[in-house]
Amino acid sequence: MNYELTGAGEEVIVLSAGLGGAAAFWAPQRAALEQHFRVLAFDQRGTGRNAEALPEGYTIGHMADDVVEVMDAAGVTRAHVLGHALGGLVGLDLGRRYPERIGKLVLVNAWARVERHSERCFEIRIGILNSQGPAAYVAAQPLFLHTAPYMSAHHEKINAEVAHGTAHFQGAGNLLKRIGALRAFDARADLARITAPTLVAASRDDLLVPWTASEILAAGLPQAELWITPEGGHAFSVEQPEAFNAKLLGFLTA
Repeated sequence: MNYELTGAGEEVIVLSAGLGGAAAFWAPQRAALEQHFRVLAFDQRGTGRNAEALPEGYTIGHMADDVVEVMDAAGVTRAHVLGHALGGLVGLDLGRRYPERIGKLVLVNAWARVERHSERCFEIRIGILNSQGPAAYVAAQPLFLHTAPYMSAHHEKINAEVAHGTAHFQGAGNLLKRIGALRAFDARADLARITAPTLVAASRDDLLVPWTASEILAAGLPQAELWITPEGGHAFSVEQPEAFNAKLLGFLTA
């Protein structure tokens, strides 16, 4: 597994991306984090620089094991985890199976079990992939990530991201296995024993994951703080980086 360990400080934070799997998702946070922490970033297995065919039955648990493998390779014994959506599920699994390796958790637009509305969105996206192919799937992706005002104001940036995403698509087989993994994930019975201090963050206007999923998640975790922003969409760490980074650093350094 290819990875990067950058930044300063004694403590380490692992960046765990969402369904796309790319470490580049966290670009708006990297500079702020690297002033205080060593930042361990990597493309998830089956994506980007770690592209390979995923096996059948690939799960969130396998993704969590990948994080531990990367930590071991980097000589990191213990780390905080910042996870977005699918990456947040990886953080939850690390918290319940590897508590001694985890400091604080930050779970952004994540869930204990996938919501029915999110299931509907994934069915639509799978339908686009199967009927129209990867280019159409990637072109539709910003609709689930961003708010309409952001997409209008950043039209050229969105076009460039779509072109890059199409050129570096992880493959339909891998994507469907990763969607299957997040749909099968269910941590409801284990939340009470995930004792890591946790920031659960969400945006009220997230089209893909209802903010109420974060409310339920925070209620089940013993040491959780719930932070709901009024706007910013599913990728509000990208749309509202200043506010997000301030809250993130405040929580991690408290």
